[in-house]
Amino acid sequence: MRRILAVLAVAGLALTACAEEPTVGGPTGATGATGPTAPTDPAACAARVELVNPGVLTIGTDNPAYPPYFAGGETKEHPEWKFNDPYTGKGFEAAVAYEVAERMGFDREEVEWTVAPFDQTYAPGPKAWDFAIEQISYSGKRDRAVDFSESYYDVNQALVSVKGNPITEATSIADLRPYRIATQIGTTSYDFIVEVIQPEVEPGAYNKLSDSVAALNAGQVDAIVVDLPTALYLADPFVQEVKDGVVVGQFETAAAGEYFGMTFEEGNPLRDCVNLALEQMKADGTLEAIRTEWLSEKTNVGEVPILR
Repeated sequence: MRRILAVLAVAGLALTACAEEPTVGGPTGATGATGPTAPTDPAACAARVELVNPGVLTIGTDNPAYPPYFAGGETKEHPEWKFNDPYTGKGFEAAVAYEVAERMGFDREEVEWTVAPFDQTYAPGPKAWDFAIEQISYSGKRDRAVDFSESYYDVNQALVSVKGNPITEATSIADLRPYRIATQIGTTSYDFIVEVIQPEVEPGAYNKLSDSVAALNAGQVDAIVVDLPTALYLADPFVQEVKDGVVVGQFETAAAGEYFGMTFEEGNPLRDCVNLALEQMKADGTLEAIRTEWLSEKTNVGEVPILR
């Protein structure tokens, strides 16, 4: 399908040599293509874009890829992926990525996944992937180094602890300040701890999410801050990533404009094509259906209070 679209696109460009190319949008990832010849269909848009690997859409995510964003377990076909294989298409972000790819004209076999370390997804410079998708929260600082797509998930941060820890009795942000709270360094979760919670004890900063989870299980910290879907997974009583885990509460960070977006090398016009696909998915209810399937229906944690 991709190759047919590319041929048609080349023919169209030959007839309209002065056709205007898509341009980069604003800081929130608004589609920047303008003018009478700017594509309004994501497949036509993507057919005009040079890819990292010709004829293939290369998507980056971290390894291991955690639920509920990726699911399906390990596979013999792609043993390099630990814990979950993105090629299964299962999990919230895998499902979103494949739906976007399909709307841009890529068949499933024309999608390849590659490891994209989290701290490289918002770092400046060339990328080995066309876009990355791995719970990358938008921030103005990050947006100056890479380009963000529009939101595919408006996210709240949440606090996870273990049963019996006094922090589980907290009912406000002020109640959290005497405790040692941790998360992965370089994330908006860490920024939230430092800038909003402002604990009296120096926060724990770990290179990987799994390291912060291990510290919580070992009793080295009182709680960790992660995005809400991850918190629901970690504290799930049937999963027990955090032993006897409790989601103490969530914070209304989504109301302040925090969202997950795919990231692109700065100036990559494919961002505009992805935005067109996301706009379609929001308009026809597909994105909400994917969100419900993977983030709402697959949790065994009860109602989570809001901490203010």
